[in-house]
Amino acid sequence: MATLSALLPPPRNSRAGPWYLVLACLVIVVAVVAWSAPLFLTPGNLSNVAAQVTPLVITAIGQTLVIITGGLDLSVGSLISLTTAIIVLDLPGWAMVLLAIAAAVTVGTVNGVGIAFLNVHPIIMTLASMSVVQGVALITRPVPGGTVPGWISGAVNGSLFGLPAALVWIAVAVVIAAFLIYRTRFGLHLFAIGGNPNSALMNGVRVQRNIVLTYILSSLFAMGAGFYLAGRIASGDANVGTVFGLDSITAVALGGTSLSGGVGSLVGTVLGSVLVGVIGNGMNLMNVSAFLQIVIKGALLLAVVSVQRRKQIGL
Repeated sequence: MATLSALLPPPRNSRAGPWYLVLACLVIVVAVVAWSAPLFLTPGNLSNVAAQVTPLVITAIGQTLVIITGGLDLSVGSLISLTTAIIVLDLPGWAMVLLAIAAAVTVGTVNGVGIAFLNVHPIIMTLASMSVVQGVALITRPVPGGTVPGWISGAVNGSLFGLPAALVWIAVAVVIAAFLIYRTRFGLHLFAIGGNPNSALMNGVRVQRNIVLTYILSSLFAMGAGFYLAGRIASGDANVGTVFGLDSITAVALGGTSLSGGVGSLVGTVLGSVLVGVIGNGMNLMNVSAFLQIVIKGALLLAVVSVQRRKQIGL
C-alpha cells in the first residue's frame, strides 16, 4: 500500500501555484492603474487599498483551505455580515466574542457535516447556508448602524511597532494558515483529500473529519474578516459581506489554487487578493460603474476558471 506522501507530488510543487505569474500580473495592473489614475499611488489611497484588501485576504485564506480539498464555501460573505451584526449588539465584550465564534463554528460544522457525511454538493450546501445566515444577519441588524467596541476600532485603525494594523492582521492570518498548511499533518491531509479522497481514505486519512474541520476554519477566518470590517466601517451591516463570496473565490483562483482541489498556494492567494483589491480600487478611481465592476469581476473569475483543468464533473 502506498504511503500518504506518495499521494502527493514533491512538497515544493504541490504547495506552490504559479505565484510569480500573479506577481507579474499585479505589477502590470499597478502600472496601468497608476498611469490611468494618478491618485492611485498617493499615500492616502495606498492606505485605503491596504484597508480594503485586508478582509479579502483573511477570507480568501480560509477559502483556500476549503478549495484545496476540492470544496467551495459560498457562505463566507454572509458570515462576515452576521459577524458585524453581532459585534454591535449590546453585549459584554467576552459574550460578543463567544457568540461570534459560536456562530462561525456552527456554520462551518453544518457545512462540513452536510458535505462530508450527507454527500451534499459543496455549492448547494454552502449556497443554502449562505441564505440562512444572510437571513439571520438581517434579523439581527435590519438596518446598518450600532456602535463598535472601542477595542475593535483601535485594533483595526491603530498600529503596532510602527506597522499599520492592516498589515498586522494580514500577517497574523498568513502565519496561522502557513503553520496549518505547511507544518502540520492536517495540511498534508488537505492536499491528499483534494488530490484523491478515496486514496487518502485508504491510507488512513480521516477524510470526513478533516473536511468538517476545514469548513470550520473557513468560517473562523471569515469571522476574523468580519471583526476587521466592523472596525473599519464602525458599524454593523447585514449586507456588507455580500461581495466577499465571489471575490474570495476569484482571489484564490487567480493565486493558482486549483478549484478541483489538490493544488494550492498561500502566497498566490495573498497576491491574488491584492490583485483583486487593486483592480477594484482602480475601477473606483476611474469612475467605473459599480454594476459594470460586478460584470468585470465575474468575467475575470470565468476566465481564470476556464483555463483550469477539471478532474471531475461538477467542480
